[in-house]
Amino acid sequence: MTTTFGTDSLKGAPAEAGAQVDYRLARNAVLSEFRKKRLSRHDVCDAHPELIRAARNVGAPRDDECPICEGDNLRSVSYVFGSRLPPHGRCITSGRELLKLSQRPTVLTCYVVEVCPDCSWNHLTRMFPVGGPNRTAR
Repeated sequence: MTTTFGTDSLKGAPAEAGAQVDYRLARNAVLSEFRKKRLSRHDVCDAHPELIRAARNVGAPRDDECPICEGDNLRSVSYVFGSRLPPHGRCITSGRELLKLSQRPTVLTCYVVEVCPDCSWNHLTRMFPVGGPNRTAR
């Protein structure tokens, strides 16, 4: 079972009823171009060293394999950005941490990235709002 810190982590807590943006179509387009040899491995395996470090140390394991190297070390890493957070965002390490951030009066944005620490594949999988003045109990 894949464990990520997403909107499901907010059940039962105040949270903005916002839309989630899923980037599966963009991911599939990149993978299609890679398989057609229009993109090189160097083009698609370009994760920043900090993202790889986060994937190794706090990333949530995924059940699926890496679409590039076919290894079983694919991870999900979640970052939250918004006011009163560091400019580089905050890496979320637990559902409890996301729940706490969801109680803030300002809207934050959570980004979930899939990362393979073995080959450096990375792709934004989804984003969703967290917290805000219009949050409602779920």
